[in-house]
Amino acid sequence: MSKYQSPKMSVNINAAKGVVIGIIILIIIGVVATASVKIVEAGHRGVLLHWNAVDLTQPPLEEGLHFVVPFQDEVVNIEVRTLKYANDARSASRDLQTVETTVTVNYHPDKESVHTLYKNLGLDYEDRVIQPAIEETVKQVTARYNAEELITKRPLVKDDIESSIRDRLNQFNVVTEVISITDFEFSPLFAQAIESKVEAEQNALKAENDLRRIEVEARQREANAIGLANANIAEAKGEAEAIAIINKALSENPNYLEWLKTQAWDGKLPLVVGEGGTPFIQIPVNP
Repeated sequence: MSKYQSPKMSVNINAAKGVVIGIIILIIIGVVATASVKIVEAGHRGVLLHWNAVDLTQPPLEEGLHFVVPFQDEVVNIEVRTLKYANDARSASRDLQTVETTVTVNYHPDKESVHTLYKNLGLDYEDRVIQPAIEETVKQVTARYNAEELITKRPLVKDDIESSIRDRLNQFNVVTEVISITDFEFSPLFAQAIESKVEAEQNALKAENDLRRIEVEARQREANAIGLANANIAEAKGEAEAIAIINKALSENPNYLEWLKTQAWDGKLPLVVGEGGTPFIQIPVNP
């Protein structure tokens, strides 16, 4: 102790040093505690890094609080919820028609393999994997079909694109959920040509249906005419046979006509006609 320092001042300096040292210790403890506690956010998985190297022996960390070795370990959060990526793809059909379409992919990283995904691709795997997969797949698939088939066989083309994209992304531990493809768009001139062709086919089909309808109606009218003619012939034959029978009966029996008159009488009272004051009875002949 210096001869110029009083005992009281010496005590104050020591106390101040103790306070400073205590604060430093608390700061160090706080820093160490902060570095040793990592939080994996909801909807994410954590990739554990040892000195910035991915630990593939350690499975991805679940959501919540985790304790790690401070200053040595780090945790990278990777979202594993459903994500959306949309991309406009331009390609050419087999007959060299320019085709434009929009492909939308709903996907998520494989929850059990996010550490491998991060090690191989990092966090910008959309630009490294998904975009090239969509563009290359659309070009490869559309090149197998001509422009008209891309319209008439759209479900088949869509299935080919979906299966190809799914297979490519699965190799990189990216799971596809839904793949949506909008209508294929062509140049205005080609679209007009396709529309004209479809309209011509529809008109031809309508004309063919009209012709069939006319043929059916003609056959129906013919059948009706034949049926009516046969009915008239049958009626005429029936009347001729009836006349022949009556003539034969008259030739064999002259009283047959009088018998017919009695059969035709409707049972009404006799009609009295006076001529010269002499009444007589007239039986109606007409039925």
